[in-house]
Amino acid sequence: MRTQIRVLAGVLLAASLALAGCSESGGDSRSSYADAPSAAQGAGGGAAEDGKSARRSPRLAPSVIRTASLEVEVRDVPGALARARRVTEAAGGYVGEESTDRDDDGSERTRVVLRVPSERYAEVLGSLQGTGKLLRRTARAQDVTDQVVDVDSRIKSQRASVARVRELMDRADNLTDVVALEGELSSREADLEALLAQQASLKDRTGLATITLSLAGKGAHPVAGDDTPGFLDALSGGWHAFLTMLRWIALVVGAVLPFAALLGLLVFLWRRVVRPRLPRRPVPAPVPGSLPQARPVSEGGAQVTGEHK
Repeated sequence: MRTQIRVLAGVLLAASLALAGCSESGGDSRSSYADAPSAAQGAGGGAAEDGKSARRSPRLAPSVIRTASLEVEVRDVPGALARARRVTEAAGGYVGEESTDRDDDGSERTRVVLRVPSERYAEVLGSLQGTGKLLRRTARAQDVTDQVVDVDSRIKSQRASVARVRELMDRADNLTDVVALEGELSSREADLEALLAQQASLKDRTGLATITLSLAGKGAHPVAGDDTPGFLDALSGGWHAFLTMLRWIALVVGAVLPFAALLGLLVFLWRRVVRPRLPRRPVPAPVPGSLPQARPVSEGGAQVTGEHK
């Protein structure tokens, strides 16, 4: 009887242990299945957040330096220049430089540098092309985005460096440390000012496009595209050099002529006025008792060396 009780107790204990294991495994599976959707949801949410942050990050606008050169033939140069001024000022720009000259034939030519906002660059360029007959056009766009970003980053770092040095100066008690920190602060502030000037230059060149406009009246000599001199250019240059040499010779003669005239006048006065009035030297008289010199005799005659009685 006792043996049967022990067997029955062992069976019940084994059954209870088996049920406990199943319940635990079932609970684990349920928990794993319950946690799986939450994990997937978390992963999806993280990806969504990364996508949203990528969409929220501002896209860096390109920084471009735009320059153009136009050569236009017009009937009325002053009128075309006034129109170019109005177009530039209406676009929010200004006139930088201006120069006007005339050819030998009297034809007028004007060169003007215009600064216009970059967003109105194409519009102003098209308006200026319609001023007259377009002879030449060149345009250039230089991307300096990397340079702008680099300068901005260096300015930020340099400002932080200057702030750190100033904090160290506030905490310094030793005079030697203060002097050393002042020198370091001056150097870093100079570097910061140079970077700020570079930043301002980049901002000006990227914010305002540069258009060089050349207005030529009809009949004006066109600007040569090839600077290689030809035979006629060499002949003309030689003729101008010859005329220049004659001009310099004439200048030298004109500079020397007054001195030559003065010298000639002095020589004339010496020979005509001064020299005749100078006392002449007396001719030395013959010494008494000296023998006369022998005189040459013509051919056929005798030569006498003594005195004739």
